[in-house]
Amino acid sequence: MPAATVPPLHALFQRRIDGDDALLRLARLRFEQAGLAAEVYAGSPTELDAVLGFAPDSPRLPMVHLSRGIDIRRQPDRDAVAEFARHFAGRVSGFVVHDRADMPSRLDELTAAATELSEVLAASSAPTPLFIEYAAGCELAEFVEMGRRLAGIQQLGMCIDTGHVGIRQARRHFARQRADIGIDLTALRPDDPRLPELATDVQDAVAAGLPAVLELTAALAELGRPVHYHLHDGHPLVDGLADHAGFLTRLPVPFRYRGRRSLDPLFGPAGLAAIVRAAAAAFGPALASFTLEIHERGGRLPLADAAPLFQHWRDTTNAERMNAWLAILTENAALATTALTGP
Repeated sequence: MPAATVPPLHALFQRRIDGDDALLRLARLRFEQAGLAAEVYAGSPTELDAVLGFAPDSPRLPMVHLSRGIDIRRQPDRDAVAEFARHFAGRVSGFVVHDRADMPSRLDELTAAATELSEVLAASSAPTPLFIEYAAGCELAEFVEMGRRLAGIQQLGMCIDTGHVGIRQARRHFARQRADIGIDLTALRPDDPRLPELATDVQDAVAAGLPAVLELTAALAELGRPVHYHLHDGHPLVDGLADHAGFLTRLPVPFRYRGRRSLDPLFGPAGLAAIVRAAAAAFGPALASFTLEIHERGGRLPLADAAPLFQHWRDTTNAERMNAWLAILTENAALATTALTGP
């Protein structure tokens, strides 16, 4: 589709490696080279003000992911969001907060809180939307119902986190298909001696992630409200953080499965393409937006054209690590952009 009709693409913008502000200047350079907008994490207005001094404001103002501890049903947390909205009006394109496991059972309380907060957001000098992210692992139908209840409230939208949805759906699928063994999918590891025999069941469960994201997209599209996407891949068998990986990363295993010594991730490049195309078609550039929320690091990468930013560093190891992570972001940005603008 033409570039003018493509939803905006953000990527995670932060100093993920120890070092000074030169790392953020490096991030800005790479974002500007790739034409990426920023999404930043912010625990306080002071923290946000500092990082916005480095984040690019083009091609779109930054998205802001607020503290994961915020629950908008609590008055102090609504006050905190309101403070962000008033202080940063006109400097950001939206805010993201997490849902909570008990929200589907307390929708009246959520709706009342969201209505109050929406009035504050709308009253700022530059009204800014707030997106509620799928993070607590509720049933997808419950999340859709939450979106339906909030659909009439201005300034409120939903956020689909592909990794959260994919991992949760894979776990549920595996639990249904292999109830006989009584283990959670995420309890397995690549070196588990049971995995060679379970690999087909595991990968069938992993493959359930993409249809779940696409079905959730279609369901929320019926509401006609803005939807923001956190795009990242992963696999339930990864030790530690199972998602927040790039879409080119496969899971190494110590045996052959379908000709490879690795397993497919939740989505891969084809899955990413399917997600962004479906979202663009369902919502259009006015209602859809994307962020590559990828934490995966990639070793070290020479600074090349960015070397002058670090002339005051005697050891550029951490700068090269930051550069490698930024390369992963820009590689995945190229995948998403090609999917959106290609034939």
